[in-house]
Amino acid sequence: MDAIFRAEINRRQMLAASFGSLVAASFGKTGSAAPKNLNKPNILFLMSDQHRGDCVGADGNPLIHTPNLDRIANQGARCASAYSSTPTCTPARAGLLTGLSPWRHGMLGYFKVAEKYPNEMPQMLRDNGYYTFVIGKLHYTPQRNLHGYHSGLLDESLREQSIDFRSDYRSWFYSVAPTKDPDVTGIGFNDYDGGAYQLPAELHPTHWTGEAAVRFLDNYEGDQPFFLKVSFARPHSPYDPPQKWWDHYEDRDLPKAAVGDWADRNEEPQPEGSSSLWRGDLGEEQVRKSRQGYYGSVSFIDEQIGRILDALEERGELENTLIVYTSDHGDMTGDHHLWRKGYGYEASARVPMLVRWPNGMASDERGVTWNQPTELRDILPTFLDAAGIDANPADFDGKSLLKLARGENSDWREYIDMEHDICYRPWIHWSGLTDGRTKYLFHTLDGEQQLFDLENDPHELKNLAGLPEHSDELRKWRSRMVDHFQIRGEPFLKNGDLALRPKSNKLSPHYPGPPVKKSNA
Repeated sequence: MDAIFRAEINRRQMLAASFGSLVAASFGKTGSAAPKNLNKPNILFLMSDQHRGDCVGADGNPLIHTPNLDRIANQGARCASAYSSTPTCTPARAGLLTGLSPWRHGMLGYFKVAEKYPNEMPQMLRDNGYYTFVIGKLHYTPQRNLHGYHSGLLDESLREQSIDFRSDYRSWFYSVAPTKDPDVTGIGFNDYDGGAYQLPAELHPTHWTGEAAVRFLDNYEGDQPFFLKVSFARPHSPYDPPQKWWDHYEDRDLPKAAVGDWADRNEEPQPEGSSSLWRGDLGEEQVRKSRQGYYGSVSFIDEQIGRILDALEERGELENTLIVYTSDHGDMTGDHHLWRKGYGYEASARVPMLVRWPNGMASDERGVTWNQPTELRDILPTFLDAAGIDANPADFDGKSLLKLARGENSDWREYIDMEHDICYRPWIHWSGLTDGRTKYLFHTLDGEQQLFDLENDPHELKNLAGLPEHSDELRKWRSRMVDHFQIRGEPFLKNGDLALRPKSNKLSPHYPGPPVKKSNA
């Protein structure tokens, strides 16, 4: 037993030492311990991949264990109606990068993030005195196109499988566990199944990302305020939390799939027999197993965020740091017999958005909920506002969330636009609007409309579009959709009304540069 114990201690020391060397080599030590420019706060941008908005305790979910995300919300604010306008990875990340709507950053569906935009989050902060560092998943092309980050440590999931790139996580993994397989759990990166991670938790990419962030905060000695983005690649499948978190939800009464009165068309699995299908009624047991892995993955991320917050507090910079948490989109996890993302429904399009500001930056009132519709495009303007960077508001479609914190909400948007070009199959092609209380979806292949009362039907179980008593409400939202498309014209409109669009319109005229080949998923 003593030999086993000593071997375990040695293994953990090896992990820590090897990892510490990798992080230290990435950013070095460049000056005094505290930022000299105290007028500019540090910015800590925490995000995850595919985190649905209702899987946070502060959102009212009593079953999910997220004390650290709840802490951010309770010490700041929660955006109750936060959305990802184009809810797949790359267009969502383009919105985060640029502060623009899908039409203006150019990606109306899944495509590669352009190699350069006129205004980019890390470059703007770097140009204005910040040391910019990123850890985790970027999903840019090429992978080490950092868009203005001084440096970074990347975990790009399966996107590292090329002769030109290996992620920093994979390099580290093979350096400390050369005989192990990082994919030994056997669940793919778009699979619906869940299971416990088959290696020590310290080898999991979620732990690696959290450890890198802690090491950054422990070691950074620059004379500039820092902008640190920490981007977890989970809870995106594989749903593979460590055994501890898999077991945590083993006996919990997890929510069953929400299935609307309109969703029977999604019962047949597509593609049939695939482990990465996008629709299908797989039964209650499979939904529960998938959600066990998904919930466990969220809690594992939350655990790492707790370590990051502790490191920031130990550094003495909690009250000199703006903290924002969000995700690029959600995950259907079986709701309405749908899987993955790319849909306009709440499980796919609504995301967590939590903001904690330093004392003195905005209102002293904490633990508040903002019901105004917010979106990923609002993150960049928020950071510019916090940093005191004077930018032209016309260059962005987003608004600073700090305006809500200061009570400056009189000109806030009434609703937010959403859309996604053809995804999986031609009939997954839609446009929509929502104010967080009502949602309108227009399906462009056949013109089907959906209208949901989110206040009374948050799981979108009943489509009101065909009911006579809701005809006026339907006309109002359709008219708003027409108004939204006026700037686009054909093929989005025809004869002054919404037009069917059976063909793909993946890019708008604003996409920078010439069309390029589709990026690796």
